[in-house]
Amino acid sequence: MKLLERFEGERVNQMSPVLLAYVGDAVYELYVRTQLLAKGNRPVGEVHRDAVSLVRASTQARLLKEISPQLSEEEKDVIRRARNNKRLTPPRNVDISDYRLSTGLEALFGYLYLKGEEEKLNKYMSLVLSEFEKLEVPAI
Repeated sequence: MKLLERFEGERVNQMSPVLLAYVGDAVYELYVRTQLLAKGNRPVGEVHRDAVSLVRASTQARLLKEISPQLSEEEKDVIRRARNNKRLTPPRNVDISDYRLSTGLEALFGYLYLKGEEEKLNKYMSLVLSEFEKLEVPAI
């Protein structure tokens, strides 16, 4: 097994949307952390604070709304399956609709990652860059 295992499309299509979101959450978190590190060497506490603001449910929900017009029907179906999952239990102090949308976005990222669709994943992840521009990160 390779470190970054890719799966056949049919196998990914049969996966639970919650499992797709589980993988997508890690993919998104790694992307965010990598982009923040690219901004320069800073104390880990500051990087963590900025990362938390970018991975929160409300930010992910907003990102999903931004990219939704560009999604294929297949991708929208992945999001719909994750968003409508009955087993979702949001953390306290999180809006349930934001939580459902963020789970859908994470499922999409997991789906694209596991299928090996790096070009699409990078396209959607690049929209996250606009969020980084809003952060007041001091230059080193």
